[in-house]
Amino acid sequence: MSNAEDPPAIDITQLLQRLEEGDGEAAKELFPIVYDELRQLARLRLSEEKVGHTLQPTALVNEVYLRLIGQRDTVRYASRRGLMVAAAEAMRHILVDSARRRLAQRRGGNVRREHLDVDGLLLERPDEVLDVHDAIEALALADAAAAEIVKLHYFAGYSLAEIAELQGLSRATVNRRWVYARAWLKTHIESQK
Repeated sequence: MSNAEDPPAIDITQLLQRLEEGDGEAAKELFPIVYDELRQLARLRLSEEKVGHTLQPTALVNEVYLRLIGQRDTVRYASRRGLMVAAAEAMRHILVDSARRRLAQRRGGNVRREHLDVDGLLLERPDEVLDVHDAIEALALADAAAAEIVKLHYFAGYSLAEIAELQGLSRATVNRRWVYARAWLKTHIESQK
């Protein structure tokens, strides 16, 4: 998700430090820098939603940013990586909350469970989003690093190479954790049926 026009990481780090120190102007300066990347992530995530979903990329980005900046008293973002990981997590929670609302509206309709293809996960149905969310939460208890890779890949849309760069890990390490996480999720989800 990076490109040649990305701002230097130091600028974001300095803005995050200023934001932590209570500088309200830093939030205004930070938003345009991270907006395009957040919008790209939101567009990718929402492209996998069914037609007729109510979330739009701009609204999702705005909600993510408000959550990130709104919790700055309790959460510190030491770097661009920390901010993007938090953004992926916030995006996941927003999509899960949206899925829960849609399921609640059905009030127990005849939702038929089908085999969930972990390799080609599209997260089209709200129950799929919730199944994956629950599985990721369980995986985080067993292996937090593997769960973070899943979050960044599925919910933030990062490639495995981008995750390796973002986390400062080798591609081989990220690939190994991804293979493990994918198998773990598939086994967990199928055992819950």
